[in-house]
Amino acid sequence: MLLTNLELAFRAASVALLLVLAASLVSDFRNVLAGRLGAAFALGSAAHAASYSVGVTSLVAAWHAPLIALSTGNIVVFWLFTRALFDDEFRLRGWHGLVWALVTAFSFVGCLWFAPGGNARFSIIAVDLIVLGFIALAVAQMIKSWPADLVERRRNVRVFIVCAAALYGGVNAVLQILVAGSAGDVANTINSGVLACIVAGIAYAMMHVDGADLFPAAVEAAPAVVFSPQATDDAADQKLIEALMRLMADERIYRQENITIGALAGRLKIPEYRLRRLINQRLGYRNFNVFLNNHRIEEAKAALADPAQAEVPVITIAMDAGFQSLGPFNRAFKAVTGVTPTEYRRLKVNAA
Repeated sequence: MLLTNLELAFRAASVALLLVLAASLVSDFRNVLAGRLGAAFALGSAAHAASYSVGVTSLVAAWHAPLIALSTGNIVVFWLFTRALFDDEFRLRGWHGLVWALVTAFSFVGCLWFAPGGNARFSIIAVDLIVLGFIALAVAQMIKSWPADLVERRRNVRVFIVCAAALYGGVNAVLQILVAGSAGDVANTINSGVLACIVAGIAYAMMHVDGADLFPAAVEAAPAVVFSPQATDDAADQKLIEALMRLMADERIYRQENITIGALAGRLKIPEYRLRRLINQRLGYRNFNVFLNNHRIEEAKAALADPAQAEVPVITIAMDAGFQSLGPFNRAFKAVTGVTPTEYRRLKVNAA
C-alpha cells in the first residue's frame, strides 16, 4: 500500500510539473516552433507519467490505450523538439506529422489488438526499438549542432534537457525489451520517482536560463562584422579579434568546407572556449554558423550586385562563398537581407 501511494504521488508530481511547464511554454513561446514543440513534448510526457509501467502485460484497459499511444508518439515529438532546439532553421513538414501519426497508431493498435491476441512481446519490442531509433536521431542532432552554440549557459541547459530525456527513455526502452511480465510495485515506484526527479531537474534548469536564449524567436540576425577597437578594452582580446578578422577578410577561411570553431581556434593558437567567448561577447554572435554565414553572405551580396557576374548562376556564387547547397544559402540570405538572392540581384540591377 505504501509503495502504491508513493508511486501515485510521484506520478501526480510529474504530471503537475509537466502541465505547468507546457502552459508556461504556450503562454510565453507559442509563436516559436521550439516552444510549441516543447509544450507538446511536455504534454506527451505527462501522458507517459500517467500511463507507463515497467514490464509487459497483454491486458490494457480501453481508457489506458490512448494514453500509452500518446506516450509512444511522444518520442517523435522529442526528436522534433531536439531538431528545433538545436537548429534555428528547422521547419515542420507534413511528413513529420505523418510519422507521429503512424507511430502513435501502431502503439494504439498494439495495445488493443496485438497484445490481447498473444503478441504482446512482439508489440512491445517493436515499439521500443522505434523509441530507441528516435532517441538515437535526437542525440545525433544534439552532437551535430551543439558545438555551434556560443552561449555557454544555453548550451549546457540544452544538452541537459536532451541527455536527461534520452537517458530516461533509452533505459526504459531497454528494460521493456528485457523484462518479461510485470516488474512489480518496487520497479514502478522507482521508475516514477526517477521520472519525477528528471522533470524537476529540467524545470529547475530552464528557470536558470533566459527563455529568449533557449527559445530564440527567429533565426538570429547577424550583427555587423565591422570591428571597433574602442569596443574592446582588453588589448589581448583586441589583437585576437583583429587576427580573426584578417582570417575572415584576407584568407576567407569561411569558404573552407566544414570549418569548425575548433579548427579556427587552432589557426589562432588559442583554446576553443576562449574563441567561443570572444565571438559571443565581443562580436555579439550567439551561433558560430551565423558568424560564418554572415561573412559568406557579404561575399555573395557583392557578387550578386556585380554586373560582371550577372550571368553567374546563384548556386555557383553560393558555393564559392562556402555554402554546401542552395537551400541553406537561400534561407540564410533571406534571413539577413529580407529578400531571396535572385530578388536581391534584380533589385541591384534595376538600381544601377
